Amino acid sequence: MYHVSFEPGGQTVQVPEGTLLSDAIAQAGLTFNLPCGGQGRCGRCQVIVRQGQVRRRSELRLSREQVDRGYALACQSVVESDLLVEIPPQALVAHAVASEKAAAAVALPDNAGPWQADPFVAAYPLDITPPSLDDNTNDWDRLQRELAAAHGIEPLRAGLPALRSLGPRLRNAGWQVDAIIERATWEDEHPAPRLLDLRPRGTARLCGAAIDIGTTSNVVYLVDLQDGRVIDTASTFNGQIACGEDVISRIIYARREGGLAHLQSLVVGTLNELLDELCQRNGVEAQQIVRLAVAGNTTMIHLFLGIDPQYIRLEPYIPTINRPLPARAAELGLHAHPDAQVDCLPGVGAYVGADITAGVLSSEMYRTEKLTLFIDVGTNGEIVLGNADWLISCACSAGPAFEGAGVQSGMRAIPGAIDEVWINPHTFEPTCRTIGDLPAQGICGSGMISALAEMFLTGVIDKAGRLNRSLSTPRIRVGEHGPEYLLVAADPVRGIAADIVLNEADIANLLRAKGAIYAGFSVLTRSVGISLADVEEVLIGGSFGKYINIEKAITIGLLPDMPWERFRYLGNTSVRGAYQALLSRKLRQDVADIAGRMTYLELSADNSFMEEFTSALFLPHTDETAFPSVARLLRQAATAGSDREP
Repeated sequence: MYHVSFEPGGQTVQVPEGTLLSDAIAQAGLTFNLPCGGQGRCGRCQVIVRQGQVRRRSELRLSREQVDRGYALACQSVVESDLLVEIPPQALVAHAVASEKAAAAVALPDNAGPWQADPFVAAYPLDITPPSLDDNTNDWDRLQRELAAAHGIEPLRAGLPALRSLGPRLRNAGWQVDAIIERATWEDEHPAPRLLDLRPRGTARLCGAAIDIGTTSNVVYLVDLQDGRVIDTASTFNGQIACGEDVISRIIYARREGGLAHLQSLVVGTLNELLDELCQRNGVEAQQIVRLAVAGNTTMIHLFLGIDPQYIRLEPYIPTINRPLPARAAELGLHAHPDAQVDCLPGVGAYVGADITAGVLSSEMYRTEKLTLFIDVGTNGEIVLGNADWLISCACSAGPAFEGAGVQSGMRAIPGAIDEVWINPHTFEPTCRTIGDLPAQGICGSGMISALAEMFLTGVIDKAGRLNRSLSTPRIRVGEHGPEYLLVAADPVRGIAADIVLNEADIANLLRAKGAIYAGFSVLTRSVGISLADVEEVLIGGSFGKYINIEKAITIGLLPDMPWERFRYLGNTSVRGAYQALLSRKLRQDVADIAGRMTYLELSADNSFMEEFTSALFLPHTDETAFPSVARLLRQAATAGSDREP
């Protein structure tokens, strides 16, 4: 056994010879970044071995100079002696809880049905006659008798925790109680009502949680189940990022010994962090959260439930389940009432999950007569085409770049993130706007789209995304990760901790992401015999979809070149769909119907996808005729660039 110590925190663990450094780091309780899931592909889990000896299985992306200085890849280096290891700050994953940017008022649509008249969970007041020598009916039968007489609720079920507390709760409340009853249904099943809890009369507060488990970010809405109000929202990075930035990396990680359990504990831990924060901020007890609705892509739902996702990535790409049975909070370790139902919404296929069915629900495209294209711009790039009569979907691996991961200065769309960029076409100097007008801390997805468009139109980059190093500007330079463009220089006085840049590797990631999305809806429209010009409305979802600059998204070829009035921003449609299904029995059935009638197109089986993807890897596209407005902008930039200054 060897001792491995870590700086700067000072943690020390004891591990056997041959242990991976990444496993030793995890054993020390440090949330360390393994972007490729420990496969040794990305070279970004670099640590510095200050003392001791490791055996490097791979030196990918390490220079000879770095190796000589002690650098090693944590996922590819095994312990061979006592060690002192330095972990660079950027290798640790931060999990600051933030208010969700889309935390505006949320309301149910007009087709929600009479949800308050038929709620999933409700409190029923009871004035129970106490037992006596003349009436020695047991507590459980007495409760059922009173519920049937006062409210017509029968028969009644209860879990063991509710039965254990039944006697004391009745007596401590003087037999005047609110019975918290769940009358939930799942799909077409109609189980008997279930007793969740008993509270003294008039004290029951019923809350729910609508949850979006994104590959990059998790979002929770705390909801008042009695009036439907969103009390508060919170979001943070999904803790699973430490084990891979994309679903494939996480599926591979799950195959490691203990990997699946670790991934589940990370996402549950992230959600509990958000639930705890929301409860603390709003004076809510965890026991008062009595129902949870969860949306997420198919892999995220599998990992959340602890179901092995490995077959999702293996041909013919079959998940274990698309419509998960409801679970209880205690089974998953969630900080809520232990008997609260956790309702994971239904998905469609391996790469079109509950986040998309929830998105179609909240967007209401399933009710419109218009030919509609729905795009959820996230790590997976899911797309749905159709209307009230038919729906077809597909997914393309866009990667996490637009959500701030995999980009050197990337971050989520929270205060301090650059979300808009303008570049002077003469001096190549940028002007950056941040969310909240705070000192810049990084750049979010909408900012990356804006910056990429400006860099292209001003000649800072060419069609292939390469920086023009012949330009006379200090903004273009060679950094630690190759050629880069400096957006904002570090300024400790103003609170800007580090330079904010876009390098060529970042730009390549963004081009791949936008290329995959554009190729996806190109193939999807052609598969049903229509063209993009036939689409009457484009709905943009995703964690940053509401803040995309349409003109600039068209400029880089992320969105099709069509009139701006056809585009509509929706924000995080996944969590909003979960919110609707949390409250309304009618809308919960609607999301099940959406999943049932949506056709799933597997792009890996379509030979034309790779051809479309390759064509879309340029700015805006190899087919310039498909983007006439961009050609017009390029001509204007060449002749009257000064008109484009902010």
